[in-house]
Amino acid sequence: MLWEGRFKKEIDSKTNDFNSSIRFDSRMYKEDIKGSIAHSKMLAKQGIIDKEESKKIVDELNKIQEDIENNTLEINKDAEDIHTFIEGELTKRIGSAGKRLHTARSRNDQVALDIRMYLKNDIKEIIKLLKELLSTLIKKAEENLNTVMPGYTHMQRAQPITFAHHLMAYVEMILRDIERLQQTYNRTNVMPLGSCALAGTTYNLDRNYVKDLLGFSEITKNSLDGVSDRDFAIEFISNISIIMMHLSRLSEEIVLWCSWEFKFIELDDAFSTGSSIMPQKKNPDITELVRGKTGRVYGNLMGILTMMKGLPLAYNKDMQEDKEFIFDTSDTVKICITTLIPMINTMNVLKENMRKAALKGFINATDCADYLVRKGIPFRDAYKATGTLVAYAIDNDKTLDELSLDEYRKISDKFDEGIYKAIDLKTCVMKRNVIGGPAPNQVEKRINEIKKSLVDR
Repeated sequence: MLWEGRFKKEIDSKTNDFNSSIRFDSRMYKEDIKGSIAHSKMLAKQGIIDKEESKKIVDELNKIQEDIENNTLEINKDAEDIHTFIEGELTKRIGSAGKRLHTARSRNDQVALDIRMYLKNDIKEIIKLLKELLSTLIKKAEENLNTVMPGYTHMQRAQPITFAHHLMAYVEMILRDIERLQQTYNRTNVMPLGSCALAGTTYNLDRNYVKDLLGFSEITKNSLDGVSDRDFAIEFISNISIIMMHLSRLSEEIVLWCSWEFKFIELDDAFSTGSSIMPQKKNPDITELVRGKTGRVYGNLMGILTMMKGLPLAYNKDMQEDKEFIFDTSDTVKICITTLIPMINTMNVLKENMRKAALKGFINATDCADYLVRKGIPFRDAYKATGTLVAYAIDNDKTLDELSLDEYRKISDKFDEGIYKAIDLKTCVMKRNVIGGPAPNQVEKRINEIKKSLVDR
């Protein structure tokens, strides 16, 4: 144990298992080794340890990483944590020089460093995956610029839009997700090493040198905060919770669209499952799992918030729990995005079914009212006249475009042959030609803006 000396007895084996974190923090071995190499180089630069000893430390740490990755060195699950294991292995290999590595460093600032380094890499990876998802959604949108479908409010057919416009709503959500992650990356990109246990050190450290070696943008400015801050981790899980919420909303719509009641899309067989008893079933299990895993990530967010809420400064062992929340959150969102991308890319859009659904929902009623407004009728009167027409059409099992001109004129003499063009679904979509609207040229313009911004980033 790194802390032996004060204690006269060995720790109880069950207590050691309870106290140990190596079963989950071992995944940070690269970060721990990289941080230790930078720390060793700084100690030598500052004359705190001998340069030859530093070189031995650096060379052997690189060999340890190589051995772990070649599976010639197995991480000992009986070690307390990855930091203990690597330092112990180093000392076993090079003797007393290895014991000098921990000079002017505590596990408190060491673990704070490792988790920041780990999260920086994960954030980059998640942003890359989100951009792949964006490209997939944009590709589907480009294929469906003129695919008319009903837009919904309260799960009731409301107004005509295009499938491209609908998909692009999720693109906007994901753009915000990327922006939030980039901002969180900036707040994670702060180097805590040198804070030591809580009060810094009497050694003449060059923290900025370590910062530059490790690729951080700045250093922490308060040693207490340096070891006890987990805001960046909470913010990361919060960001992922929002991402998962967006993925869950999309998943819910895909579940609905796959159903016989909608039948707007059909998933590829490679991304569906069957039933053990009902041979006709084709289930959208992937999207259902994404919905379920969203709750799991929400639980991680509440877990880390609850864990941190009562902790006095500075480091407390409670904070060891942060890693499982972080790792599980990161693993979950990555597998969800990775699975959704090919599923969306291969799904078959049933355009005719969408068009038929749009025809049957009276979703052109607003356009009918707007037609009367352009004839000089106040909107509220036009609204009432159109509502009367809808009621009449329902009673007679017709759609608005199936009503005769005589039937229209019984409600208002302002109607003429132009009403049929005004309520045509394509016209309804094309005329919504405002910025952000569903008109194909507006959607296409936005697609091009986003594609250009992704290239420029």
